[in-house]
Amino acid sequence: MKKFKFGKIEIRTVDPRQLNDRLLLINLYITQGLTLFIGLVILLFQKRNPISLFHFPKSVEFLYWGVGLAVVMFVIDLLLSKFIAEDSLDDGGINVMLFRNRPIWHIFVISAVVAICEELLFRGAIQHGIGPYWTSILFAVIHIRYLKHWIPTGWVFASSYGLGYIYILSGSLWAPIICHFLIDFISGLVIKFRRES
Repeated sequence: MKKFKFGKIEIRTVDPRQLNDRLLLINLYITQGLTLFIGLVILLFQKRNPISLFHFPKSVEFLYWGVGLAVVMFVIDLLLSKFIAEDSLDDGGINVMLFRNRPIWHIFVISAVVAICEELLFRGAIQHGIGPYWTSILFAVIHIRYLKHWIPTGWVFASSYGLGYIYILSGSLWAPIICHFLIDFISGLVIKFRRES
């Protein structure tokens, strides 16, 4: 049996056209697993109970915050797409590759996994330590595929700040989770059913 050598692992940027569907999904689920793990570790160092973050509030006010911000973000996104050149909003084709040929149930699962893992880490753990502003800068930086254009980078920062803001106002992690889920799920459906121009 051959021994695996960790020293031979090479991390490099990859052109999205080099990715196949299987590799893209593996990459997505591994990064979300790492996101969840890091979030849980940070919460443990903060001596906070991760399960308590997921208690549903008695009031449905968190739904208004989550759905309301999602609607506002869709309106702004629609305006951006109308007035800004498409190549300035390009993410390198990753979202199209991820959602174009995916069944609806899988788009739902991906959106739920990403929303829960990322919001637990960024709003639940990191924002508790450094606040919404620096958390949003970090959130924009990890969405590296948008960094080549300043408009999507600024939009990711603003979206993250909005998610942090509704987390503070609602007092529930479910508000940003629902907003994040709706943004990803509806965007995924739009990509899936949009006709090529």
